[in-house]
Amino acid sequence: MKTKFKEIILKAGEVLLRYPMVLVMALLASIGAVCMFENNQYKDIFFTFSKFTICCCIGISLMFALKMLSQRIGKAYFLEIAGVAFLIGFYFILPAKEKNFTEVYGYIIAVTALLSHLLVSFVAFLNRDRELRFWQYNKNLFINIFLTAVFTGVFTGGVELAILAVDKLFDFNFSDRLYTDTFYVLAIFGSCFIFLLFNERGLDHLEKDGKYPVILKFFTQFVLIPLLFIYLIILYFYSFKILINWELPRGWVSYLILAYSIVGILALLLVHPLKEDHTKSWVRIFSKLFYFTIIPLIILLFTAIFTRILEYGYTEPRYFVLLLALWLLSVVIYFIVSRKPTVKYIPVSLFLFGVFALIFPYFNAFGVAKRSQKTELLKLLQENKILVNGRIDFQKKVTDTLVSEIADKFEFLAKRKQKDFLIHLVPDKNQKQLTADIESVDFWAVSDHIKNSFTRTDKTTASQHERLTILSENKVISIGDYTYMIGLNRYNYNKETREINGDHFNIIENRDNNSVLKVVLNSREELDFTPAINQLIESNKNKTGTVKLPEISIENNLGKYHIKLVLSSITREKNPYNKSENVYFDDAVLLIKEK
Repeated sequence: MKTKFKEIILKAGEVLLRYPMVLVMALLASIGAVCMFENNQYKDIFFTFSKFTICCCIGISLMFALKMLSQRIGKAYFLEIAGVAFLIGFYFILPAKEKNFTEVYGYIIAVTALLSHLLVSFVAFLNRDRELRFWQYNKNLFINIFLTAVFTGVFTGGVELAILAVDKLFDFNFSDRLYTDTFYVLAIFGSCFIFLLFNERGLDHLEKDGKYPVILKFFTQFVLIPLLFIYLIILYFYSFKILINWELPRGWVSYLILAYSIVGILALLLVHPLKEDHTKSWVRIFSKLFYFTIIPLIILLFTAIFTRILEYGYTEPRYFVLLLALWLLSVVIYFIVSRKPTVKYIPVSLFLFGVFALIFPYFNAFGVAKRSQKTELLKLLQENKILVNGRIDFQKKVTDTLVSEIADKFEFLAKRKQKDFLIHLVPDKNQKQLTADIESVDFWAVSDHIKNSFTRTDKTTASQHERLTILSENKVISIGDYTYMIGLNRYNYNKETREINGDHFNIIENRDNNSVLKVVLNSREELDFTPAINQLIESNKNKTGTVKLPEISIENNLGKYHIKLVLSSITREKNPYNKSENVYFDDAVLLIKEK
């Protein structure tokens, strides 16, 4: 036991010395995750730590990849400095404030994370032709990742249970933060440390020849291949259905074809060394058959993709799906045509396609999506004769579906900082508000502004609810010469009586009489704010979404008092089926003074 303990300590020390930058990234990611949770009520701080944690998590796989490369070619310090410089640059690519974070940055993060993991798989084998060592290296990584997940799950669950037991049995009353902090540290830093323990000396250990694991053959034969067979039956039957009915394929079929392809490629990779074993003829048959079965599906895949692209234009997701289809086509052509194909082509080519999508000038995903949606918007406006002298004619009679489509494209392009293009499409009187909405990064307001600007809209679709929110731009309430202030909340304002100078104020909501808000003084006199609120809603009756006003306030006299109601927002929801309306507000303030 003592010898085993010393051996573990020795291995842990070797890991610390061999992978310092990987562990630093894991430690920083753990600290960042802990700080994220502890500051989740402060948006700006939470977002800053979120960016930091994301960069450090990407840094874990990046630094491990660079470590593998340095074990092959040396230059460890140079590679680590380059890696740190990349992570710092990546941090500053992300926006400074949460409100500026759009799905575009989500795509950048997701693709970068994928590329950093792909880099691990091949970066140490760029100049080597040892196919079997490349396979052994990735096989061992695959097994180590699985073992790490099991060990980390058991260890983290056990530690959390131990903390809970001590808390309950000895009445320590630990803070909930202890459990979350422990989870983040063990799930990130702990899992990284365990993974590195399994990797031992690194590249030399991972690429050494070893006995083929029987479990991989079993997993491929009895799990992956049957799953592929199910996918294949579904896809071929669907292809026959399309041919019989002579219809275009549904967009969703793209995902199933990609799933079939990825599972098939994974199966081929797992049994790759068995191709040379003449006793395993099923492997050679499967390897040849798979690529030929996928050719008709690739035709179906491109048909489904271009059906959507030609109808709606490019967006980033459609671009990435098309790129995956092109990559898959290149893989099929390569393995059918090449006389001596290498499995290294799979991760290397996918990595290059991913880099192309992120940074290639003009043809990257984000540039293509922006240009395509600009073209689609102009095409939409011109085909429906909405453009007059290059500006949108909001007086033209249009359908609500067309309005929604135009508004969605405005929102899409506003998120991608195309303000100048959008501003020049609207009349002068709309430019100020649209500019303010885009600059304040209120993209819903951009969409609502476009929808509400059309004055003659025919309703062709029935939505579950029509919702209008009138929002006050004034975030600070001036008390002025008012003496008293009562804060209101629509969930509890009718539960108690307020007393001022011996007078009793009751604030109630009477839904049966369609009254939104009523103030009663001494159970005798009352002030009903309903007519004024209804008048405000009536003045915006043809609008939906969010409408902004400088201030929402209503003033009137009640007995010897003058009362001012200040609201942050008013919301009206209308059910199109039974024509019922529900009007409510979230928070408001009553300002009171004697006349």
